[in-house]
Amino acid sequence: MTFLKKIKLTIIGIFFLNGCVQSTALFGPAITIGTTGNIMHAGVQYGASRAIKKETGKDPLSFIRQEIEKSKKKRKEKKDLKILVEKHIKKSRALIREGSY
Repeated sequence: MTFLKKIKLTIIGIFFLNGCVQSTALFGPAITIGTTGNIMHAGVQYGASRAIKKETGKDPLSFIRQEIEKSKKKRKEKKDLKILVEKHIKKSRALIREGSY
C-alpha cells in the first residue's frame, strides 16, 4: 500500500470514528451498572464526572493528578522552609552559647 493510500485511509477512519469519542463517556457508568447493579451509583458517578469536567475543563483523573502534584509541591516547600528555620535556630543557639550575639 502506498503512502498516499495510507494517509487517505487514516483520514477516512478518523472521519468515521470521530463520533465514537462522545459515547465513551458512558463506559464508566455502564461498567458500574454491570458490576454492582446499582443504577443510582452509576448516575451519581456520571453526574460528578460531568460536573468536574464542566467546572475544571479536565476529566476527573487528570484533575486529581494535578491536585496531588500541587499538594506534593506544597509539602516540599514546607519541608524546605522547616529545614531553613531549624538551621537558623541552631545557628542562633550556637551564637548565644558563645556569647557573641
